[in-house]
Amino acid sequence: MKKLQSSLINMLAVLTGVTVVSVALLAFVNELTKGPIADANAKALSNAVSEVVPGFDNNPIVEKKTQLVNGVEYAIYPATKEGKSIGAAVEAGAMGFGGELKVLVGFNEKGDIIDYSLLSHVETPGLGSKAADWFKKGQKGDIAGKNPGATPLRVSKDGGQIDAITASTITSRAFLNAINTAYAAFMGNTDADTGATGQHGTTDGTSGATGHTN
Repeated sequence: MKKLQSSLINMLAVLTGVTVVSVALLAFVNELTKGPIADANAKALSNAVSEVVPGFDNNPIVEKKTQLVNGVEYAIYPATKEGKSIGAAVEAGAMGFGGELKVLVGFNEKGDIIDYSLLSHVETPGLGSKAADWFKKGQKGDIAGKNPGATPLRVSKDGGQIDAITASTITSRAFLNAINTAYAAFMGNTDADTGATGQHGTTDGTSGATGHTN
């Protein structure tokens, strides 16, 4: 019996030792990669800001501001040239079919959309990813030059003027929801008229989606 107890103690000691070493290694690797990952993310964000609101000579990332819209905080990256504001890039998100969809939207001083960058999404492969280009200038759902302040952006199925991504209406609604929210943040509004039709036929400032199929 003593031999059995001894074996059990030895086994627990070995397992404990292995666990401690594994945790230490993971912590070391995490610390080692944390800096490079942060630098890569910062560079990607900087490149995205340059894409959606070009021509600035300041550092929008350093001058980042925040704005609450519908109780959620959004990041605003002001763009200036020779000390004069030329617009801003705004991060915003909305719930799509598979989860949150995030965009970075560039606005000029008047609130007109310059360009956008799809930062992330968890939509259906091959459908959600189309949002990266579908709403670009010259494409089917072109939103360049539009001002959500004049009329919140809606898909044509909801009475708007924007063509939804083929077979992906919910993703399109979520995308436009995020754009309208970004505009509200840009204008300093605490509430956003998303222009999205909710599940009960009313404006839905959270999901921007109707039904449960994409």
